[in-house]
Amino acid sequence: MVKAVAVLNSNEGACGTIYFAEEGDGSTTVTGSLSGLKPGLHGFHVHALGDTTNGCMSTGPHFNPAGKEHGAPEDENRHAGDLGNVIVGEDGTVNFKIVDKQIPLTGSNSIVGRAVVVHADPDDLGKGGHELSKSTGNAGGRVACGMRCET
Repeated sequence: MVKAVAVLNSNEGACGTIYFAEEGDGSTTVTGSLSGLKPGLHGFHVHALGDTTNGCMSTGPHFNPAGKEHGAPEDENRHAGDLGNVIVGEDGTVNFKIVDKQIPLTGSNSIVGRAVVVHADPDDLGKGGHELSKSTGNAGGRVACGMRCET
């Protein structure tokens, strides 16, 4: 089993730790906790770059090695980095678990060294009809981000 961790933070006080474990069946289990966010849905994505020199803005677009449109985690046509939404409670925190087969920690499409980004708004999963739906899920600004490091 291969493992990785990402520590997320922001200038607005949002923070958290995300753990990744690549299983023998090719799936990656993502578990984490976040705090300091407004209650409700927040888009949650792996972005292409691990560059945080300009905060979350320098992390690039969603990780998309197959050149597909934005979509929901269960969609055939989606960016590899499209992990949907996390649901933040009234206390500003969330604990979550996601299992996904498009975010390996090894091989040519490894996500190790790429950034994880939490967005300000819900991800419409490519189905919202907004001009940004098919590229970003219209998930709004980037409120917290961090990089994965292999452990």
